[in-house]
Formats: sequence, C-alpha cells, structure tokens
Amino acid sequence: MVRYFLVLLIISFNISAQTFTKDDTLRGAMGAGRTWWDLKHYDLNVKVDLENKSISGYNVIRFKVLSIYPEMQIDLQEPLSLDSIKFNNTALAFRKEGKNAYFINLKNEKLEIGSTQKLAIYYHGKPKEAIRAPWDGGFSWTKDSNGNHFVATSCQGLGSSVWWPCKDHMYDEPDSMAISVAVPNGYTNVSNGKLRETKALPDNYTQYQWAVTNPINNYGVNINVGKYVNFTENFKGEKGILPCSYWVLEQDLEKAKIHFKDAIRTLQAFEHWFGPYPFYEDSYKLVQVPYLGMEHQSSVTYGNKFQNGYLGRDLSGTGWGLKWDFIIVHESGHEWFANNITYKDVADMWIHESFTNYSETLFTQYHYGKTAGDDYVIGTRKNIKNDIPIIGIYDVNQEGSGDMYYKGGNMIHTIRNVINDDKKFRNILRGLNSDFYHQTVTTAQIENYVSEKSGIDFSKVFDQYLRNTKIPILKIKKQKSKIYYHYDDVIPGFNMPLRVNVDGKMHIIKPTEKTKALKGKKIEVDRNFYVKVG
Repeated sequence: MVRYFLVLLIISFNISAQTFTKDDTLRGAMGAGRTWWDLKHYDLNVKVDLENKSISGYNVIRFKVLSIYPEMQIDLQEPLSLDSIKFNNTALAFRKEGKNAYFINLKNEKLEIGSTQKLAIYYHGKPKEAIRAPWDGGFSWTKDSNGNHFVATSCQGLGSSVWWPCKDHMYDEPDSMAISVAVPNGYTNVSNGKLRETKALPDNYTQYQWAVTNPINNYGVNINVGKYVNFTENFKGEKGILPCSYWVLEQDLEKAKIHFKDAIRTLQAFEHWFGPYPFYEDSYKLVQVPYLGMEHQSSVTYGNKFQNGYLGRDLSGTGWGLKWDFIIVHESGHEWFANNITYKDVADMWIHESFTNYSETLFTQYHYGKTAGDDYVIGTRKNIKNDIPIIGIYDVNQEGSGDMYYKGGNMIHTIRNVINDDKKFRNILRGLNSDFYHQTVTTAQIENYVSEKSGIDFSKVFDQYLRNTKIPILKIKKQKSKIYYHYDDVIPGFNMPLRVNVDGKMHIIKPTEKTKALKGKKIEVDRNFYVKVG
C-alpha cells in the first residue's frame, strides 16, 4: 500500500504511550485457537446487494489438524453477523469474545492429527464502509461518472475479516482459494486469480467464479464491482508468457489503453531486479477502482486517474517521479514484496513497504539510468519524519512508523552502497524472492539473509534505522592537514562504512563513536549514504 507523506503527518503518534486491549491481542497474536490448525484452502462465496450496501454468503475453510484443541478462532468484524457454522453437515456451537473474534466449539468432534477437515461459515450484514480508502479500509460504495455503481474492497492492516470470515492473521496463508461473487446483472466482479466461470443465477444476478492457485495473504483478496470492460496483452517474461488483463470502466477504456503501457515496463524492470513475477499461474491484472490503489495479489487495483506521478505529483521533487505512473509501479512492486514475501506480523510491515518503496528507485534506474535512480531515492528523504521506530509492536496488530516507506527505502539504498557490488545486490533481491518464495517471514529472517549473502554484518545498520529514530551523524573536525571524524547519534557498536571523497580521491572509511583521523583538507560524504554530516 502507498501513503502520501502528508497523510503520515496526521496518523503519526507515539507507540510507546499506547495501551492495548484484549481485542488487539485476539486480532494480532497467534493464539491457541489459531495455531493448532494449518489453513489449506478457502472457498469464499459472496452475494453483493448494491442498493442496500450489504453482503451475504459463506466461506468453506479446509484445514489440516496439527494438534488437538477444543476451539477454533475465526474472525469477523462488526457490524457483520456470523449466522451459523456447519461441520460434516452438523451445526456447531460458537461463542463471541470481544468485538470480532468467534470461537467454534470442536471438543465433541473426533479430529485426528494430520487429517484434513473442512467447515462452512455463513454470515451476512452491512460491512464497514471505507471513508478514506485504502487507509481506513472496508467497502467503498460509490458511483462512477455515468451514475453506475462502482464498488471495491480494501483492508490492509484493518484485516480481511472486515468483509469475510477467516483466520485473520498474516502468518498463515491458504495454499489456494476460490472466490465466487454474485452481482446484479449488467455488472462485473473482478477478483484475484483467473476467471473460471460466469454463471447466471435465477434472481437477476450473475456469479463470477475466480480461482487462485497460489498462496495468498488475506488482505490481498478483493472484490471489485463495476461496469467493466476488459483488454489484454501478453508479457514475455522469465517463466514464459504471462497473461496481462486490464479491467476499466467503459468511459476510460481509450485512456487506459495508452496509460497502462507502464504495466509491461514495470514487469520488465522488476523481473530484472527481483526475479520472475511470482504468480504466472494466476495472471497479472490491473483493475480500476474508486480509490487510489492497493497491492491485491494478481488483481492490482488502480485509481491514479491515468496520470503520471502520485495523482500528478512527484514525491521525490526531482522530476523523475513524473516519468511514470506511481500506482502502477508501486503497487505492482508489492507482488514481490508483500504478496510473494509476506510478513508474519504487521509490526514487520517494513518488509513490504521499504523494499517496495525502493522498487520505485530500481524502476527509475532500469529505464532512465543510475543517476536518475539515485536522484529519486535521495529526493524522497525530505518526506522522512524520524518520529517513532519503523518496527511496530508485536502480537497486537500494530504497525510502526510511516517512515517504513521513505526511510526504509533509503536504508536499503545505503545498504546497497555499503555492499558496493550491484551484481551481488541484485542477486540478494532475486535470492530473497526465490528462497522465501510464497512464504511468510519475520524481520530476523530478512535481516540475517541480507547479512549472510552480502558477507557483511548489517545487524547494527538494521537496528539503527529500523529500531531507532536517530540518523547517524558523521562529526568532522579539520585541523591543518588532518581530518578527524567519528559517529554521533548512533547505537552502541554502530560502525557502518562510508564512501567519501577526500581531496578529490575516493576512500572507504569505517567510522565509530571513537574519533579517527586521516590525512586531507576537504572531505565529502557520498550522497547515497543516508547519514548527516556535522
């Protein structure tokens, strides 16, 4: 997901001063009601009532029994109502705890460890309406310029249980998913994966049946309803032919045919840097929606009004950000970092947002050159607040600072320049997407991988930029023919190397908190390292 930095000013707060409730723990922790079963498949069926802004349906959950426990936790957010639960054609009792957690009674069921089971959950109601999608999330019930219904879902952070019953925690993903959505005749629903069947229903509704054959995170699942038209093309990628499909409102078709050319350019750049698109079997889609956009897996949503930049603005202030459509590039980048590699806990959202923020730089470099890429990422530093740590609080569904975007991107750029070997750096990015293919991960896994594959211990660098709000300052004092330098505002043991120019010659120095000296009269720190000079 993308956020504009002015929005971040509004939502910024002091995490350490927050108090958390039992609802936060039920939502954010891998409690006993979740860990005993392994999610295998969702078969989600939803009927959308456009006039009444309501939904109804059921979700069949297939799961593997890992251990024996008497209750299963399922999440469904108010004001939606859970109607009934059936297991082997038998209705099961359930209780509600807090606002949004339901515990299904399975103590009388004979479940064998290692067996695969399934149950169906029926529900209905008027889901939370998104006020400022995608930042607050829910259903966006809008009308297009012709007065037709134009509806979409978005729910990162808030959770997919805002519109369907599920195991609403990021650590466990289904191996595959079926999504069937019924909408009034004349409207089209676009969801994730490939369209397998369109079925006429007897009540003037049409059901669109989509199938996802790869693992998918909960917030990546979406519904998009409108008077859509469709056009397609093929991308010749590293794994063969990738079908690309574009769904837009009829009145915007001609604009989209021109503007969506950035999709292929994006796939070209990111396959170069990150490796093959992770979901060839499920296709790649851009889907027009009434909000800005989101990284829904194989169904990337788009609302940037067919213009370059971020709603026509260059977030870097360098001009390079106006060479391409921000939403197409950024949200497509999430197919690798968010949908292929997914955080286990939202506290580690930087894994999604920092790497995807940096994908904008890599796209710029791929198409416009190294200097252009450097200009872009350095230009985004003006948006960094350094308010609270980037890493959030674990087990309570709490993300960290919005600096995970621009500061996180500049941290990765700094790490790249410390490595000082773009072939190795590219291999690390591609290796991450290969070795953690379709997996949920922790921050520790990503940090350790970068250090191991680079041959450089970056643990202090990650601690400094992810868990601390201070930016390293290289203190410099010139005296006659010597330059004295040391780090300030750093964590103990911080010793990140820097590339500097001393009297016209490039040097690598290794500052610490202890003062060191070198011969010279004039020193300049390479701008690609995110440090201050004082």
